[in-house]
Amino acid sequence: MTTPTLDLFHCVFAKTIEGQQEIQTRAKKLPPLIRRLLILVDGKQTGQELSAYMTGQNVVDMLTELLAQDCISVVKSSSAPGQTLSTTGVDATSQPALSTPFLQPPETRTPKELEMARNFMINTINAEFGQHMCLTLIEAISSCSSTQELRQQYPSWHKTMSLSRSSSKVLPGLVEKLMRVI
Repeated sequence: MTTPTLDLFHCVFAKTIEGQQEIQTRAKKLPPLIRRLLILVDGKQTGQELSAYMTGQNVVDMLTELLAQDCISVVKSSSAPGQTLSTTGVDATSQPALSTPFLQPPETRTPKELEMARNFMINTINAEFGQHMCLTLIEAISSCSSTQELRQQYPSWHKTMSLSRSSSKVLPGLVEKLMRVI
């Protein structure tokens, strides 16, 4: 009988004592993105929730590295027999699509509206989480050169904003404002 493998994407992680020391001392010289993920680990969020802050990165590999370095530990596992280790992070196809009957076709949006939508998404993230958090998502939003590309970032933006208690309360209003220009 084989041992079930942890689905790190659905496990909850906490920092170990060694992980807390690593944040203070940087003795293990972790790469910047892995260190950022270590800082985000709080004992409450799953790998999937943490991936919202690390858009475009393979969070499972990063969590595996932190586990190997004894910087984090699993505090809650959703593993069941038959589950296997996920090897991919969140991508646009695995998240809910941006859809509303009132949304204009992307080709009808002006460059000014694209810029307004980009700025709105970045400003709301910065206002909620600070300018040095969610950098991967902010970079992804900033690099969008079309409304269609920006709409592909919407699920990550929405998920990130919903993770904060204060912004999740006003999220419907923020979405309404964003829909006017995206």
